[in-house]
Amino acid sequence: MEKDISNRKEQANFFAQKGGKLRNVAATMREKIEELEEDKVDIRREDKTIPAFTIGNQDISHPAVRFESVFIVKDHKRIGKKFELILRKKMHLLITGPNGIGKSTLLEALYNGTEKGMKIENGTIIGYYRQDFSTLDFDASAYDVLKEVALDATDQDIRGAAARFLITGDLLAAKVSSLSEGQKGLLSFARFTLQKPGLLILDEPTNHINFRHLPVIAKALDKYEGAMILVSHMPEFVKQIRIDEELDLGKIG
Repeated sequence: MEKDISNRKEQANFFAQKGGKLRNVAATMREKIEELEEDKVDIRREDKTIPAFTIGNQDISHPAVRFESVFIVKDHKRIGKKFELILRKKMHLLITGPNGIGKSTLLEALYNGTEKGMKIENGTIIGYYRQDFSTLDFDASAYDVLKEVALDATDQDIRGAAARFLITGDLLAAKVSSLSEGQKGLLSFARFTLQKPGLLILDEPTNHINFRHLPVIAKALDKYEGAMILVSHMPEFVKQIRIDEELDLGKIG
């Protein structure tokens, strides 16, 4: 990339000196060079690996989730299935099943409280990692998104949490919508460390995130002592995390 940028700069300077319409060409090239240099900074930042971290948990004595039934999706219709489980603190539930069976839809329904057969207990703080990051306010700054869940944290706490996930300086002040998908993923985990949820709902948390970070994230989830529900298509990632219960939507009766 360095060589490409250098070559483009030489060409832009050459065209600028020729004058006329070529000056417009040079201006366009310089805009592209600026974009490449910004990308170069992002690449250097993302080449780093996040340090080890922990996700604290809300200390709750009541169950986090009560399941009496779940559903699968077939031909765009929900089909109810009996499934009884009380998910408590320190319990990790893995939900598996073939693509299209409704794993993400099930998590969304649980979070939104739209299904009678499964309920998150009142008072439970929920950390929800969605594939589309729609739990984040795209119009807010990264800093404000962190501050929103860090009620007792100081400015230093928030900036420290962000820095551990490579969200620093201009990124912290930028709108969430301007962040890369990988940065949104890391921002989500920074939120969890400040939020200290009693329940983590994780829908494909490896999506978009640099592979260098995944062992660090897996270790943090393995040691998480709240209740957790995980959906992941990466067996090698799941193997690194303690799983206490599994719900296979493809085999449920």
